[in-house]
Amino acid sequence: MSGSFDYIVVGGGTAGLVVASRLSEDTDGQLNNRHLRQDTGKVLGGSSLTNFLMAMFPSQQNIDSWERMGNQGWSFKDLAPYFRKFSTSHSPTAAIREKLGGLGYYQSELSGTGPIQLSFDDDYSIVNASWFKTFVDLGLEMKADPRTGKAVGAFQNASTIEYKKNVRSSSVTAYYTETVANRPNLEVLMETNVQKIVTVVRDGEVSATGVQIIDKNGRSSTISAKREVILAAGALRTPQMLELSGIGDRVLLESLGIQSVIDNPNVGEHMQDHLMTSQQFPVRKGIPSTDALRDPALFQKIADEYAKTNGGLLAGMGTSVAYVPMANRAGVMPRSDRKELFDKHLSSGPAVSPARKREFKLIRELLEIEEEPAIQYMCFPGSLTVTTHPDTLTDMFTPTAPYDCIGIMALLNHPFSRGSVHISSADSAVQPTWDPNYCSHPLDVEILARNVQFVEKIVETAPFCDLIDPTAKRVPDIAADDLDRAREIVRSRTVSCFHIAGSCRMLPRELGGVVDERLLVHGTTNLRVVDASVFPLEPLGNIQTVVYAVAERAADFIKEDRRTGAVLPRVSALL
Repeated sequence: MSGSFDYIVVGGGTAGLVVASRLSEDTDGQLNNRHLRQDTGKVLGGSSLTNFLMAMFPSQQNIDSWERMGNQGWSFKDLAPYFRKFSTSHSPTAAIREKLGGLGYYQSELSGTGPIQLSFDDDYSIVNASWFKTFVDLGLEMKADPRTGKAVGAFQNASTIEYKKNVRSSSVTAYYTETVANRPNLEVLMETNVQKIVTVVRDGEVSATGVQIIDKNGRSSTISAKREVILAAGALRTPQMLELSGIGDRVLLESLGIQSVIDNPNVGEHMQDHLMTSQQFPVRKGIPSTDALRDPALFQKIADEYAKTNGGLLAGMGTSVAYVPMANRAGVMPRSDRKELFDKHLSSGPAVSPARKREFKLIRELLEIEEEPAIQYMCFPGSLTVTTHPDTLTDMFTPTAPYDCIGIMALLNHPFSRGSVHISSADSAVQPTWDPNYCSHPLDVEILARNVQFVEKIVETAPFCDLIDPTAKRVPDIAADDLDRAREIVRSRTVSCFHIAGSCRMLPRELGGVVDERLLVHGTTNLRVVDASVFPLEPLGNIQTVVYAVAERAADFIKEDRRTGAVLPRVSALL
């Protein structure tokens, strides 16, 4: 391939393919010492090909907090058009509405016209219907379309599944179509690793001139960038690329023999993730559960059905969700109880910087709003197994009880704990060191534990309680009867939800930022970051929708910043 491009996009995942496609379209240690996995999508299409297919949307207050932190022009109002730009939502059919009880909160005018397809399953069951009716009885009926940023209560989420075709809609199927792949100004390199970004200093400013790469055969070369280098390698790899290129903590870099180009200790810091605590409950005979697929003959029958018709059980996810404010065994917590909890633990937690105190103040203000979801609950029609050292996600969905189960997951929307990821070697082939620091702040355990107690209220409330078999024991046999037992469930049954973000976050440099509000790395003229690492605060819910929206907005930024548009830009995407 030729060695010079206008733009080089490092990463061919959820965000990277959006940016590459858009640019080429124009003529111009706290969890009982358990070992937790952090999977990433090392494939063209990235995590959009490996995620849980859930199309969830953040709250208005959640995204507005990005602007309040110091990012001008990053309110919910600013980002909302990009949710419609990346996706096309197909409304629930009349049959689905009847089965699930109306779903009258969905607004067709918010459907969008983008390439990612959002749709609803055909095979929802009594489990889903009971979920919604139970939350109505709990006073948590959904009244607003989730895409408005005002969602509170139980609702049926859409999935990134193509309508009627029942296949996954991902960044590679939506943004790297045959037409895009045949563009003369776009080249995609597979099985290629970036070793570092090549930079020069001009008039006191750092400019990226290209990237040094190595292919699968061990051959190294340098590709030049005439305009920009865009990092879209994800929240683990993007900080690694910056540090390997001399952008990061000077002390760390020089200890590894890397010349410091820009001293910024914030690179790789402030990492956030959604923790997920899961429980499973035995169900009565006749209640549908994916555990039935442990029968090889039944699984083969269902697999054959999908292979022939793209229909049946494997054509959808079958999950339902709920956004719930801070709750406990009694229900939604009164504001006074929340205040007492925050007063206690924000004064006694780990020592933090003034910038972090300001950040915690914003999170506290979010969680004290009665309409702000502290937890995302997911109802899964099958077992949820958590082992001490899980090897794969397959382990989590493998039944261990001798009877069929359904599961409920509680995701912590607004974590207080912060982790990090840093290089331990100047060799790009060496994996970076990831320290999630989960539950290092006591509030994460306290909030999760109370909302795990709320799960007990869900499963004892009709009609959901009618699904549960009272004669069968839970596996493991532990219930959140009191707060101490709930805390133990959190410590023993919590895993990552693979929503890591914030390791190169968008903030003013003096407030702990790595990129500015145009997503340019501080101190550089043409090095941009476009992935979840720029999120200043973790958005609630599954984050793929926000990644797509930010990537679409970044593509617009890059086009706006282009000085001339007369020449067809050449774009290279590297995976």
